Amino acid sequence: MHTGLSQVARAIRHLPPDTLYGRVVAVQGALIEVEGLHGAASIGAHVRLDSDDGAVDAEITGLDRGIAHCLPFSEPRGIATGMRATLSIGQDCIRPGPGWLGRMVDGLGRPIDGRGPLAPGDQRRPMRADPPPAAERARVGSRIDTGVRALDLFAPLCIGQRLGLFAGSGVGKSVLLSMLARWTQCDVAVIGLIGERGREVQEFVEDDLGPQGLARSVLVVATSDAPALMRRQAAWTTLAVAEHFRDQGLHVLCLMDSVTRFAMAQREIGLANGEPPASRGFTPSVFAELPRLLERAGPGAQGAGSITGLFTVLVDGGDHDEPVADAVRGILDGHVVLSRAIAEQGRYPAIDILKSVSRTLPHCLSGAQNALRMEARSILSLFGDMEEMARLGAYRAGSNADVDRAMRIAPQIEALISQGKDDRGLSDGAFADLADILAPVQP
Repeated sequence: MHTGLSQVARAIRHLPPDTLYGRVVAVQGALIEVEGLHGAASIGAHVRLDSDDGAVDAEITGLDRGIAHCLPFSEPRGIATGMRATLSIGQDCIRPGPGWLGRMVDGLGRPIDGRGPLAPGDQRRPMRADPPPAAERARVGSRIDTGVRALDLFAPLCIGQRLGLFAGSGVGKSVLLSMLARWTQCDVAVIGLIGERGREVQEFVEDDLGPQGLARSVLVVATSDAPALMRRQAAWTTLAVAEHFRDQGLHVLCLMDSVTRFAMAQREIGLANGEPPASRGFTPSVFAELPRLLERAGPGAQGAGSITGLFTVLVDGGDHDEPVADAVRGILDGHVVLSRAIAEQGRYPAIDILKSVSRTLPHCLSGAQNALRMEARSILSLFGDMEEMARLGAYRAGSNADVDRAMRIAPQIEALISQGKDDRGLSDGAFADLADILAPVQP
């Protein structure tokens, strides 16, 4: 009898308790150290910290000899040593559904638009998920209209493709993104504003998206003043929401501005956990997390929907070979380069045609369309080589027929791909206009 009771008592002691508690032992900047969770805490688990200013949610980002390193999702005001920390059991999930359309949420899936609680969906979805197995994924689909003539002509976008928009600050990246959000063909748009200026969020919703664009969209927002953990979490949540609608068989357009700020948030987290700065201050975990995030976009499994991804990359000082830009370019299915020199000339969107590549070419265009595209690129390249010489008077008209033709036609191509914020283009009409421009001059 005594032996049986001992076995029962031993089994009870090994059962996981409903609630696990620890206590704060140190606060170093944004990093909070908690003890008492040994054997139960795991990387990515959430804890709730009691404080004088109310509870603070945090995530375990590191473990060291029984001490859990936690980073908060909000400003850790009022946290002091000795305060209680409560461990959340289970993986953190969200429940997206049709009621999320037209709404704005934070990185934890909580509504921030002042329109009341969100209607939860039927299925729980982890915020950080694995992409579909490579052998089970469908292929990239057919070409879709973006409404931006420069892209439709020279860097077309296909269903399930992932395209990067690479630009420095102040060259029209956000305006181009707003054009794509309104005009690109899709069933649902999921837009992640990661590290954006707070004043621009409402402008984007009201001026750029508008009521019709918002009605088919879910916005996930973490502004630049949010802690690094919330900015990273917002990127994960953006993909989780997109994956939910993809699994409903829908074509989802996922826009994220920007991947660079996600990388910067991960760098802050890595440095707080003691990671060494490996490349220009970026920690190794940054380059591990980038493919895990970006590979979640793309075609779904056979018979499911797809996520067409457009990710902006803020290049540091115009350096397109800096570590984050270089890593992202190697993961995505194409890159579009926005040039400051073109923006200074007054041509918007300031897309550098010759430096932009879509990896779905040439198969996504017809033979005739590819011939027009290649001829136009050749003319723009020749014009770029000779423009300075002609301006300086070093080239005399009539010396070379090909150069004379490029000098005449290139400005017309530039005018075709120049586009205002409210000027929607159609790809069929753009190719017809390009064919007219390139048509031989009748004698």
